[in-house]
Amino acid sequence: MVKRLVVTGYRPHELGIFNETHPGVAIIKEALRQQLLAQLDEGLEWVIVSGQLGVEAWTCDVVRELKEEYTHLKYAVLLPFQGQEERWNETNKAKFEEMVLKADFSTYLTNRPYAGPWQFQKKDEFLFENSDGILFVYDEDNEGSPKFTKRAAERFQEQHPYELFVIDAFQLQLIQEDMQREQWD
Repeated sequence: MVKRLVVTGYRPHELGIFNETHPGVAIIKEALRQQLLAQLDEGLEWVIVSGQLGVEAWTCDVVRELKEEYTHLKYAVLLPFQGQEERWNETNKAKFEEMVLKADFSTYLTNRPYAGPWQFQKKDEFLFENSDGILFVYDEDNEGSPKFTKRAAERFQEQHPYELFVIDAFQLQLIQEDMQREQWD
């Protein structure tokens, strides 16, 4: 049973998405909604993200919507270091602030600015050790930034009871087709 689920995946630019009105955002959100609903039926209580734009921010949007019906559901933003949003444009900073401010819990895992890749490794270790599973929006045929966390999760899973879920391109395609059928009906 997964009570605490980490969710991560692609950043928007890795998917060619440069604004929230892109049709891919609705498809990804629907895929996330379906996965989270399945996990809620199994006892999900917390969704955990690390504050990245893209899949993680969209996950927070979906969780906030689901909280209207599933009032016990909460989400946490566990940031690897201070100032991760400093170089982002105003639109992205606003999305980041919304994600953090509306979270049920948020904190920095290291109380310092970026100091090196070790902070991402420590973040992954902390997330794995403090959750029951992880959900990726990721496709092996389209590598991107999630590949490092996915590899680390697979290594962790070899030594610990840990669930690993993936929403891949095929699943996103099926959801897109379902959404198109619903529009035509």
